[in-house]
Amino acid sequence: MKKILFAVIVFVFSMGSALAQGQMSPEEKEKKMDEFIQKQVEKLESSLKLEDWQTFYADSILTHDYHAMQAELDALQDAKVSNADLYTQASDKWAEKIYDAMHGILNEEQWAKYLKSGAAREKKARDKRKAKAEEANVKLN
Repeated sequence: MKKILFAVIVFVFSMGSALAQGQMSPEEKEKKMDEFIQKQVEKLESSLKLEDWQTFYADSILTHDYHAMQAELDALQDAKVSNADLYTQASDKWAEKIYDAMHGILNEEQWAKYLKSGAAREKKARDKRKAKAEEANVKLN
């Protein structure tokens, strides 16, 4: 999951840079994102042996959340935000939503495989970053 999240972030930034430089139209950017999402769904389907209804929901979840994350990261980039923590927070927020939504559609066996595939490690890292940010916030107040 960590590799997937990192790949999404790199993908979004590279597409945003290409779009800003006039190398990629918004339609091409959308098409690339859809292709990326389709590959992720296919990986989940094959590794977790998803049923048809689960594949449908996984596709819906990833499509909505990756596009929403991309929109949020694009908005930060358009605002010329240079604080990397804000990008990380936005990415973590959407990764957490994906994590929670996937938990709702997977059975126990699939969930265990999903966690072993890196989702548990990424969740732990998100929780650690969140705790660190909250601790820093408490120190400021």
